[in-house]
Amino acid sequence: MRAQESARASAQGERAPGPSGHQPFAALPSVPARRADPAAFYARVVVAIVITSIVSVAAIAFSVGRLFEGTATSAAPAITRVPGTEILISPERPPAELIAFALIAMIVIAVCAVSFEIVAALMSISPRRDRLSALRSPRSITDPEGRRARVTVLVPAHDEEFSLPTTLRAMGLQSRQPDRVIVIADNCTDGTAAIARGMGYEAIETVGNAHKKGGALNQALRRLLPLTDALDLILVMDADTSLGPQFIEVAAAQLEMDSELAAVGGVFFGEPGHGLIGQLQRNEYARYSLQIRARRGRVFVLTGTATMFRAGALIDVAAARGIYIPGEPGQVYDTDALTEDNELTLALKSLGATMQSPQECTVVTELMPAWRNLWRQRQRWQRGALENLAAYGPTRATIRYWGQQLGIGYGAVALNLALALMLITALSVDRWIWFPFWMGVGSVFLAERVITAWRTGWRGRLLSALLLPELLYDVFLQIVFVKCLWDISLGRTARWGHVQHPVASP
Repeated sequence: MRAQESARASAQGERAPGPSGHQPFAALPSVPARRADPAAFYARVVVAIVITSIVSVAAIAFSVGRLFEGTATSAAPAITRVPGTEILISPERPPAELIAFALIAMIVIAVCAVSFEIVAALMSISPRRDRLSALRSPRSITDPEGRRARVTVLVPAHDEEFSLPTTLRAMGLQSRQPDRVIVIADNCTDGTAAIARGMGYEAIETVGNAHKKGGALNQALRRLLPLTDALDLILVMDADTSLGPQFIEVAAAQLEMDSELAAVGGVFFGEPGHGLIGQLQRNEYARYSLQIRARRGRVFVLTGTATMFRAGALIDVAAARGIYIPGEPGQVYDTDALTEDNELTLALKSLGATMQSPQECTVVTELMPAWRNLWRQRQRWQRGALENLAAYGPTRATIRYWGQQLGIGYGAVALNLALALMLITALSVDRWIWFPFWMGVGSVFLAERVITAWRTGWRGRLLSALLLPELLYDVFLQIVFVKCLWDISLGRTARWGHVQHPVASP
């Protein structure tokens, strides 16, 4: 109670009139530090749970194999003649009992996945929302004169003179232009700030920032939020990302129409180029966008590529740091988090916020040009997600994400067992044999891969139809996942990583 009163007193301090004449939000002074951080304990809990799920799935698979061992009826392959050659076709298939068991297992897994979604939805309404609303100005979110919300864009950039011009040119093509664009040049050694100013946008440079993107954004928000009123919207986007032409218009309209909506995230797609590794990433991103559509825009993560926030939501987060959620009091971004977008999503959900990602809010973002870059990026993403769960522990806001980690563990076992079985089968026969039953099962999986990558064009469809490259890509991502578990267990420090682009010509 004493901590809540302190936070309320901090948030209700002196307020100077904002640019529009409305009372802005106050800067948030320090509040009492939170209790001892349980992250170290929960980090190992996350690892233990995921490893337990992997071992359990493997043990169940082994037990089922032993249970049905020798129950299949052997049948000699039939020789079928086709023009120019002969092929062997085997009528063998798993026992009916095993097929039934597999179908039941699939239903159980689907029910578990849906249950996580339902429980997460039911638990998303938090009483903290009402408490935190008292920390802000009591006036209505809707302007009585019908004035549109002001949109401020923040673009944190570290040595991004290569990508920034494309990003800012796309900004100029927006159907609704932002009211203000600020490029945050963070520890830059190139012409990032000069390029922004040369294109007619504001640029500020960080001072003594040692906390990467989150620290740069905190410095900018520390200046911006004291001059921000309740109608204002803040779009945070990467310097290597181009907004779709309707992004700002659609996102701002959604936030203006729904006073309970805290943020609108982007649906991201990959930039052209980079050969095979680029197409693999584009296919992956296209499938993720379909998941967002299937969930009717409900957000997994407010993507760091581009997300528009209600100013009041960011104020709530800053007020709650160190009391309800991890982080330093008064800061919007937790600088200890490797993945600031994932952490801020958990922070908002922990405070009962609602958010969405409309299909019209598309962005095209940078892809990793080489496997070493992709390895570092995905290690940061996966390690950051695991560490964020460790910092928050098992709560109403994180239950779905805990389930997601279990799903990744299950997927790692299932895929690698299937690949091992195919390899053993291929090596154990002298001549290739076709199995119509497994061809039928495989054709369903193949069709799903091609259809879900359809939006990426003929190259993406062809790559999906080849199947093996994408399966090996999935194995690569699973190796990253296992490496992260191993590093967390040993307490190793994670690396950030940054793609070095060629220096722009003078």
